Amino acid sequence: MVSPVGSASYIETNSPVKYVHTISEAGRLLPSSSQWNSIELEFGLFPQASSDYGSLPSRYSKSFQYELIVTDKQYFKRFLYILGSSVILIIALVLLVVFLPQKHHKHGDNKNLTLAVNQALTFYDAQKSGIYPKNSPVKFRGDSGLRDGNSSNANPPVDLVGGFYDSGNNMKFTFPTAYTITLLSWTVIEYHQKYDDIHELAHVKDIIKWGTEYLLKVFVPPMDATSGRTILYSQVGVASNKSAASNDMKCWQRPEDMDYDRPVSVCDGSASDLAGEIVAALSAASMVFKEDDVYSRKLVKAAEKLFEVAWNEDPHRQGTYTRLDDACGGESRTFYNSSGHIDELVWGGTWLSFATGNLTYLDYATKNFDSAKNNVTSFDSGVFYWNNKLTAIAVLFTRLRFFYDLGYPFEDALAQSSDMIDSLMCSYLGQNFDMTPGGLIIQRPENGAPLQFAATASFLSKLYSDYLEVLLRSGGRCSSIGAFTVEKLREFSKSQVNYILGDNPMKMSYMVGFGDKYPNQVHHRSASIPWDGKHYSCEKGEKWLKSKEPNPNVVVGAMVGGPNQFDNFTDERERPLFTEPSISSNAGLVAALIALHHPPRHNSGNKLGLDQTSLFENIRL
Repeated sequence: MVSPVGSASYIETNSPVKYVHTISEAGRLLPSSSQWNSIELEFGLFPQASSDYGSLPSRYSKSFQYELIVTDKQYFKRFLYILGSSVILIIALVLLVVFLPQKHHKHGDNKNLTLAVNQALTFYDAQKSGIYPKNSPVKFRGDSGLRDGNSSNANPPVDLVGGFYDSGNNMKFTFPTAYTITLLSWTVIEYHQKYDDIHELAHVKDIIKWGTEYLLKVFVPPMDATSGRTILYSQVGVASNKSAASNDMKCWQRPEDMDYDRPVSVCDGSASDLAGEIVAALSAASMVFKEDDVYSRKLVKAAEKLFEVAWNEDPHRQGTYTRLDDACGGESRTFYNSSGHIDELVWGGTWLSFATGNLTYLDYATKNFDSAKNNVTSFDSGVFYWNNKLTAIAVLFTRLRFFYDLGYPFEDALAQSSDMIDSLMCSYLGQNFDMTPGGLIIQRPENGAPLQFAATASFLSKLYSDYLEVLLRSGGRCSSIGAFTVEKLREFSKSQVNYILGDNPMKMSYMVGFGDKYPNQVHHRSASIPWDGKHYSCEKGEKWLKSKEPNPNVVVGAMVGGPNQFDNFTDERERPLFTEPSISSNAGLVAALIALHHPPRHNSGNKLGLDQTSLFENIRL
């Protein structure tokens, strides 16, 4: 007798009792040593066998068809335990991935870019001049420069309280301040969703407004539209070695302790580069504060007035502020010597067109683009920094061509810009610029302080790669034999930031406060003198300059000048080429960091965290 498989059966013979079972594919009875061995079970988890013999009819009757054979009860139980545990583990891992907070994602070799952005912005809190905010995260700063503008040579006295100290000294330069505000504003316009996601949007907007409030003070429009004189204040403080008196360069003193005269440098409308950069800053910032309609309009109105002055200036009088008389830019020549003015006027016109939607300004910018390109020195070719805006202008024009093509009469300049940027991207990847042995791009080898240029190159390459991804393009070509991919651009961008943050032969982060090892003798007056309630004169402060001890105050977020072209770095306070930070350099670092930051978790736009339309909201065809 054969019972249905799954129930035990035996045959009464003279031989001992034997258990039997059937397997359909075997087509016969098989002996079994025990009731539990070799019970055939059908779970229906797997498809039926496709072999030819599997389709043959069985010669024996059966109630069920089974596929899984359990040859040992103990092994079968182990199998069930392992299967159940594996399912539970997989479910737990899926839940962990889904519900794990995304805010603390680290991007690029585990660099905490959220912390890096916060610290890079905090540097600007350490550079603030004027009535110091009580809620500042920097605790070794206070009120300073409260008499700025009220100096003996300012007649009548003017209020120039506020703004930022430029670097490790106590001077305030308008030109790099305006550049800094333009670049920071650009990053907010492009990546405000990222800033908001990491709770830094209010921080960066506070920094921008601190700058625009000062820029509104340095521009005094003419009282009379026909004969009045435009006033632009280019600098507060001096660094001349000709005078025996104490000044901002000779005196190693905290800004809170300054008691020497701080003369003011004064220009007029012929300082075209200075005017253009201020126009760009006020225009870009007006878009940052678009939700505050009153303040945004105030910035735009000032920008339009100043651009009108610069635009209508006699072309024979247009020029650079550092080539005019000593009273305008003589003091700045050593620090921020401008090599041309057309790129700043084009830069200003471009941003003003975005801020107002008035395409007359864009028409001016595109028609003068060739002139700006021809005026760039060979040393500055392909470099974006305070003295050369051409590459950044070309990126903006290319963005316009990609996402809001206006057609005639702008297409020639926009297409030319697109070709230029493709070539620039190839140059970043090794066609034109050299690299240090450790992988840092060297764009101006004769200049020193290479990090400021590497930072802006990182920003532009990542930003442009985002543009391409939005267009679903994988890369571009720069010549008949040259090409680049989006992935290569991002690898380059990330490599430069990683180098700055510690992935370099010195194993040192060049942004102060980030990581375990960073410069501790930063060339910075406030950081190097104790914040102990004592007044330090110029003479007493000198000992802190010459001290070999670490700075008593950590100027968090300051990116120093950086190593030489062989990756060697000297951490000495009296070697500013290596150890001095500046507001313009840090602007490029902030831009690169936010561009590389992980996209926001809850992104209302594309997955990159890039606002594709914000730059063109005011333009109407």
